[in-house]
Amino acid sequence: MEYTILICDDDEDILNALEIYLRQENYAVLRAVNGREAVEIVRDKGAHLVILDVMMPEMDGIRAAVKIREFSNLPIIFLSAKSEDTDRILGLNMGGDDYIAKPFNPVELAARVRAALRRYARLGGIPGQARNDGNVFRTGGLVLDDDRKLVTVDGDEVGLTAIEYNILRLLISNQDRVFSSDQIYEAVWNEPAFHVAKTVSVHIRHIRKKIEINPKEPRYLKVVYGLGYKVVSLE
Repeated sequence: MEYTILICDDDEDILNALEIYLRQENYAVLRAVNGREAVEIVRDKGAHLVILDVMMPEMDGIRAAVKIREFSNLPIIFLSAKSEDTDRILGLNMGGDDYIAKPFNPVELAARVRAALRRYARLGGIPGQARNDGNVFRTGGLVLDDDRKLVTVDGDEVGLTAIEYNILRLLISNQDRVFSSDQIYEAVWNEPAFHVAKTVSVHIRHIRKKIEINPKEPRYLKVVYGLGYKVVSLE
């Protein structure tokens, strides 16, 4: 099927370059010049993935991502001239799935788009894509139904992004096994891990906020200091 990518940047030259690169990969492309327009396009026309510039007029990419996350879990890739860890962490905390610094390599950009779409398709987020057969994983009141791609805590549905879901599925399907940040990254992002501890820890914190009553004293998702993370087996 043909995937539709929404690109959003206030720099026309960057929009033109992105459109050329993505059309060469056989994607349909929609364009927006600010965050407000991007939110409206996703809501009204739909898309399979969004590439958002961080710094834009009217509504920046961070605020646009927050708005999009209110009604959609499609993959969001941030694009920004800023490459500091704080900016990356902020983008991931606000609902982003990935972050690419300008100037970007077109080959890398295309690879990250493909990887994000594969993850989204595995969750059944893309119409016409087959869902994986799976199981129901439980620990205490936390349940992940992989057939329905549904996570609940004490019967209440929890909304996770594609990345968050895949991290939780990895851990809950291997209860009490400790995974390092590198192991989690390579399993979920499906690419080699290089200096990814902060990226993984941001997503772990985000998952905890959604599944734990008290994220500072987690019941399910534990840190094993110096080693990694695990979901504990509870009766």
